Amino acid sequence: METQSSARVVLHSDALDAIARDDSGIRRDYKSQNAWGLLASIDLHDCNPDTIRSAEEIQRFVVELCERIKMKRFGECTVVDFGEDEKVAGFSMVQLIETSCISAHFANATNTTYLDIFSCKYYNPYEASEFAKEFFKAKDYNLSYTLRK
Repeated sequence: METQSSARVVLHSDALDAIARDDSGIRRDYKSQNAWGLLASIDLHDCNPDTIRSAEEIQRFVVELCERIKMKRFGECTVVDFGEDEKVAGFSMVQLIETSCISAHFANATNTTYLDIFSCKYYNPYEASEFAKEFFKAKDYNLSYTLRK
């Protein structure tokens, strides 16, 4: 299922099987629109609770994600567990990369991961989404992406 607007495209994981993670359309638009950057927001549902509650696993995810999408990390990954309200309690993560940043919040109450990857260097948002789904053992996910100008 695909929803489009002028600034953003939302894809649900069942639709990704049909397009087989082919990012050629996004890459073409990125170049033709002379985009400054790409923001992918990935909501991963029903993640493995042990993985999203482990600072070490979250840090390992960041290292492996950056290697996968060819981003150079800048400094250390920050992972902090906080939130007085049970609805939002969980780890939050920020990793600077040379071309911007990667951030996420891991919601304990719903075992959901909210991952954002912003970079002025192009990367394949489908590859990042599928890797995150596999790493966190998510049931499914929604991917939204925006070309920044």
